[in-house]
Amino acid sequence: MTATQPTTTTARAPWLLHFGFTRTPFSKSLAPTELFSRQAHQEAVARILHCVQESSLGVITGEVGAGKTVAARAARSLLDPLRHQVIYIANPAFGTRGLYVTVVSALGARPRFFKAEVMAQAQLLLEAEESERHRRVVIVVDEAHLLSPDQLEELRLLTNSDMDSKSPFAGILLGQPMLTRQLRLGIFAALDQRIATRFHIPPMDLGDSTAYLRHHLALAGRSDPLFADDAVVRLHRLANGIPRALNNAATSALIAAAADGKDLVDDACAKKAVAELTRD
Repeated sequence: MTATQPTTTTARAPWLLHFGFTRTPFSKSLAPTELFSRQAHQEAVARILHCVQESSLGVITGEVGAGKTVAARAARSLLDPLRHQVIYIANPAFGTRGLYVTVVSALGARPRFFKAEVMAQAQLLLEAEESERHRRVVIVVDEAHLLSPDQLEELRLLTNSDMDSKSPFAGILLGQPMLTRQLRLGIFAALDQRIATRFHIPPMDLGDSTAYLRHHLALAGRSDPLFADDAVVRLHRLANGIPRALNNAATSALIAAAADGKDLVDDACAKKAVAELTRD
């Protein structure tokens, strides 16, 4: 007698079944082609691509959850991987030596121990990518407002190449608005002058938020309206036009509607989402 092997299935949340979603809406695990695009997002992508083309530095700022990393992902998807090497730094809290170690490791070499040596090593590897392999390195630093003054100075030094006539890489700094204020300080004048473009991603307006909700619902298999107009207004105000916050608000409202057996997210469901997300 052969024992029956248990089968495992991934249980779907009741609210997903209630609305007949084919996948979880408002998930951050989206392919670049599925990302919601608005005018501000398109401009941020254009600025990033300009920096890549010119091997220059660019700064993209925005509030938490405004879509800075989303813009960087969208821009990366448009780059030829045979001609570009993207080095993404999610957290720059690694000290002054860490920048060089990250670059050297990403380019396939073993970092040297002493800082002066690994700095020179990183410079040589960056220049070799461009001159020998004909690939442009793009360094994307997320949470760049956390960079220390010493790290920002190291970044400036890394841009020096061929008697300061060009930069061996393109650099994109993604950070909260305080990054712009920090770079305007006199001690960063040399670095600030090297920034070719800077752009602030503003919050979504009501029209953007409405389109954003429809876009994500369609990705999950529902092209029909699921949110009443007054519910959209309330959720937009709760999220302050920030995409990540709107994700949480919309999900909470959908769960509330499913729990009440409703096929439409009305203002009452939106109020429940507000109460839940603003509770101390």
